[in-house]
Amino acid sequence: MTPRPMVIVGAGGFGREAADVVEAVNSAAGTPLWELSGFYDDAPAEKNLTRLRQRGLAYLGPIPQEWDGTDISFVIGIGSPAVREILAARLERLGWEPAVLVHPAAVVGSRSLLGAGSVVCGGVQVSTNVQLGRHVHLNPNATIGHDAVLEDFVSVNPAVTVSGEVRVRTGTLLGAGSVVLQGLEVGPGALVGAAACVVRDVPADATVKGVPAR
Repeated sequence: MTPRPMVIVGAGGFGREAADVVEAVNSAAGTPLWELSGFYDDAPAEKNLTRLRQRGLAYLGPIPQEWDGTDISFVIGIGSPAVREILAARLERLGWEPAVLVHPAAVVGSRSLLGAGSVVCGGVQVSTNVQLGRHVHLNPNATIGHDAVLEDFVSVNPAVTVSGEVRVRTGTLLGAGSVVLQGLEVGPGALVGAAACVVRDVPADATVKGVPAR
């Protein structure tokens, strides 16, 4: 089988973590599934370009304004949910196809659905009957409990625990090490601080932090 061409949009840290997932998927498959052409980024930091060069990864330039129709898949390697949403619309207008990347060291349970553009990093545990929307990021060692729903453009940072039957609305970011208790809802555009423990529903666009989160 011929590897499918892929690009990563965003040359920063999560973009390079997504490249790790691509490499791990190809290694586990034996025959590579993806051919990573490189990275697009409209304004990459010089330190990130240096880090790409150190790994032998190509910087392809700013995101194209037009595309020739050649089939290509992509993921967005940018942690900000709001930026990811803007870019996803722009890239899909070019006719690019969002991929789904799941690290072979992640576990995805039965009857779980992963939306287009989602990236699931190593050490992630996704339980049964979980639904991920489009362009969801699950960073290393996050745990998503049974029957949880994470809507589009959610970012789950490292070591987060989302308990069972939780709904995380569109564009929310869960900070590293935070916990959302069973059956709660985190409103759209919310920000949960690192190491916070969410014990009640979080309103839309709210920022909560602490134990318990306020």
